[in-house]
Amino acid sequence: QVQLVESGGGLVQAGGSLRLSCAASGRTFSSYGMGWFRQAPGKEREFVAATSWSGDITYYADSVKGRFTISRDNAKNTVYLQMNSLKPEDTAIYYCAANPTGRGSRRTDAFGYWGQGTQVTVSS
Repeated sequence: QVQLVESGGGLVQAGGSLRLSCAASGRTFSSYGMGWFRQAPGKEREFVAATSWSGDITYYADSVKGRFTISRDNAKNTVYLQMNSLKPEDTAIYYCAANPTGRGSRRTDAFGYWGQGTQVTVSS
């Protein structure tokens, strides 16, 4: 089992940047695929980015491709989401998730463990 804690959210102006971090407990972090999802008020949770256990394979939603970068540091049990050129439509609660199979995925049901989320607000 793994526990996930997100940090790094906040309020930023459009065009700005934020880096989210997700710290994981447990000694098996390096075997999990990791993902970031987000949920805006009144909307369903949606995929943002994901990476395989090694970090060699990454996936991005079309809406963030070229602006966001997912990375991981298995020595630190941490996965990151670097968010550049932020837009007001990126405003949401961002969740980190872990997939025990080690694969990245765009599907929420592939991830068995979730953090509590961190709020990102982008002002226009």
